Amino acid sequence: MNIETLFAREDVKQLVHAFSLVEGKEEIKDFLTDLCTPREVCDLAQRLEVARGLDEGDSYLEVQAKTGASSTTVSRVSKALNGEYGGYRRVIVRLEDAE
Repeated sequence: MNIETLFAREDVKQLVHAFSLVEGKEEIKDFLTDLCTPREVCDLAQRLEVARGLDEGDSYLEVQAKTGASSTTVSRVSKALNGEYGGYRRVIVRLEDAE
């Protein structure tokens, strides 16, 4: 399924809208707890750490060693980080600005 088809689905539109309605860290934690398994939350957190490491210039091997991510995950995150949508980069900039 391509990304345009994915985000045209009504259930996915509802999910995106639901995320836009969540306010503050506590509500985000509550929503993630209800929506995802603990493993899924850890996987999402790991992907963000991979993106940050790659953005800082770490090699694939360094990122794998630091995060425990597989080479497939590092490669997938790298592709997204350097892809056309810019979601990781946007969030990384905001995280850096907040620190």
